[in-house]
Amino acid sequence: MSYFAAALTRTDDGWEGEELPLDTLPDLDAIADALRDLATRSDGGGTTLLFLEEDDEYVAIVRVDGDGEPRVFLSDSRVVETSKLAAMLYEEAAVEAAELAVDDEVEDDDDDEPVAAEADPVGDPELLADLGTPGETLLDLCAEEGMLPADVITAVCEKAGCVDALESLR
Repeated sequence: MSYFAAALTRTDDGWEGEELPLDTLPDLDAIADALRDLATRSDGGGTTLLFLEEDDEYVAIVRVDGDGEPRVFLSDSRVVETSKLAAMLYEEAAVEAAELAVDDEVEDDDDDEPVAAEADPVGDPELLADLGTPGETLLDLCAEEGMLPADVITAVCEKAGCVDALESLR
């Protein structure tokens, strides 16, 4: 399977990015360390995002803020059965989803059931809320018919102001 993994770091001068070779990183801790290293090299030290799309199947987003724990979102948990990269991120995403369910009473809205049949997002959909993409919007983007993972990444990067850094990597 082929993938595209873009690591973007917010600096005082905007956003900087580089491709991240995930096949050399054994787990989420190693990915988080690589994101922190990128932030340190670019004098960002703050927010670093990893956008991953694999074979137009799913979007994964990992966010690291300084020394904080990584936050993870996967657009479709069903891909963990076919993707080693998604499986690596899934455990943290599932833990975050369980914590969110405990923290917030989740309302079941039967009107949205057809969307749930198409994808099964897991993780923290609010990880980009302060960068212009609230959780509901992220979930809507992932569920929108005809929207490819690359399109979702571009849409959230436009809102965050890092689309130029992303496009320089493509």
